Amino acid sequence: MTDGEGMLKIAVIGAGHLGALHAKMLAGIDGVKLTGVYDIDTKKAQTVAGDLAVSAFRDLDDAIASADAVIIAASTKAHFDIARKALGADRHVFVEKPITETIDQARMLVEVAQERKRNIQVGHIERFNPAILSLEQYHLNPLFIESHRLAQFNPRGTDVAVVLDLMIHDIDLILSLVRSRVTRIDANGVAVVSDSADIANARLQFENGCVANVTASRISQNRMRKMRLFQRDAYISIDFAQGMAEVFRLVDESDPQVRSTMLLGKIEQGTRKRVIVYEQPEIHEVNALKHELELFAQCIRDGKEPPVTGRDGLQALEVAAEILKTIEQQTITMGP
Repeated sequence: MTDGEGMLKIAVIGAGHLGALHAKMLAGIDGVKLTGVYDIDTKKAQTVAGDLAVSAFRDLDDAIASADAVIIAASTKAHFDIARKALGADRHVFVEKPITETIDQARMLVEVAQERKRNIQVGHIERFNPAILSLEQYHLNPLFIESHRLAQFNPRGTDVAVVLDLMIHDIDLILSLVRSRVTRIDANGVAVVSDSADIANARLQFENGCVANVTASRISQNRMRKMRLFQRDAYISIDFAQGMAEVFRLVDESDPQVRSTMLLGKIEQGTRKRVIVYEQPEIHEVNALKHELELFAQCIRDGKEPPVTGRDGLQALEVAAEILKTIEQQTITMGP
């Protein structure tokens, strides 16, 4: 349904804070035409659409019909119905995380997308953080991962537990880095200001031996979005808020890279003389939201699989659901 000029038409479903950001980013992407915005709250849709001089749709079907693809930034509860309707109309779908409320819903969407030969991309935005992108030159094979994602309280996110609101970012990243089956999950969480867990910790064990310790909180005084990776001969520190990464590596003393990096020390035990080098990978200024939308559009044009597939979203949701189940069991065991 691209127009005569070859523009890819995309509509935004949901005109809240995140939907407004999506619409703004889409309006600035070459080769993409934002057809308009839909929200059950027509005033919200009109405000966002008015700022960008596009249509404010009063009917969801009209929004879907106007475009080749839709961005779903509505509430998590609405993801499944909207995505199923869009896929049924042979539209490509970008859906914010978590992909759906339930695992069965996510599985159904993945199946429908495969049948219809349409893309689903899930909005796990940290995959496109400049800090993560800067590590593409490194071979990452972590054996231990520690992550902390702490945020100040915001009522906007309390419709779901902190595991689905915040921790799922790190779950997706960890699954993409480890690429191994989760064999055991231990977790604890506490509901402090809402009816679901506001702070949670999970320990994930993988079939390949990797262990990940993941903490998320939405009642922290200070914000933090950090992850540390430990692997054979390397330690990588990632600061998502700052958009930067630091790498500490053990390399042979004769390695040519020693001359071009910061030398921190030597290890002279054994037959191999090795040194500790410090590197700060070059960071390219990237708007993560705009970049993931650009890739979504490009994959549609090229007929390629998106960088974060529906299957990826399903796997992250499966692990998150298991964490929530474990927390609930712990709560029942502890009693009131």
